[in-house]
Amino acid sequence: MNSDSFNLLCDDLYLDMYINTELELPTERDTILAFFERIRKKYSSMGCFYKRENNEFCLEEDRERSQYRWVCLETDRIGSGVVNPSEFEMAYEQDRLVLDLIPYMLSVSSLDIDSLDVTFAMDFDCSDNHDEVIAEALLSQSSFNCVLDLPGAKPIGVSPTIVVALSSDELTQARISIESKTGVYCPKKKEQTIDEAISLSCTIRQYPETFEKFDLIKSFNHQCRIAEELMIEKIIPGIVLPLTETIAQKRLT
Repeated sequence: MNSDSFNLLCDDLYLDMYINTELELPTERDTILAFFERIRKKYSSMGCFYKRENNEFCLEEDRERSQYRWVCLETDRIGSGVVNPSEFEMAYEQDRLVLDLIPYMLSVSSLDIDSLDVTFAMDFDCSDNHDEVIAEALLSQSSFNCVLDLPGAKPIGVSPTIVVALSSDELTQARISIESKTGVYCPKKKEQTIDEAISLSCTIRQYPETFEKFDLIKSFNHQCRIAEELMIEKIIPGIVLPLTETIAQKRLT
């Protein structure tokens, strides 16, 4: 499967990467601007630069477009991603550029790396109750159904998450989560507005080994392969398809 196949299964597709650091990142004006100018030199359409209230810096393309790039510097992590990429390599190329730049432009050494994350995320537009949709799609055939079958029972908070180790040393991990935006029902609020998407994310996290230098590019490439395989072989058939089928059935009723 390629990115086009992924895009057909959801309303929005996100390919993100985050480098999590032990120490706080530089905040000097010249350092920040030089880093983002170097990225803009490669991707000239990334012209929207701004600072958030929490001292985070962002450079991105126009968010009004269905497809756009972004890079951000937070207090202790660096993020890079593409929304609705036309191909996976479109995002991977940008991420590798960021990984190449941070050692000498932001002084991030292998000793400073806490972990590296590669994330595939999908949004599914759903105007029905998200908790009920997720419960029906993913829990109706599970042991949790014994609770859902109770007289008068109604799911009001369903956002399942699982974290699994993918290596014997547990340094490589996968976190799969499905997020409901409906929120837990409050009796004092008679109405709830449901106008957001159900979100699914699959993050492959790699922690450095203690006895050798952490090779960011090598690890990134390995994590991308794991993420693609996990999405194609497990998550799409086991989670995405049941979810989209249930959403489609709800729209017909």
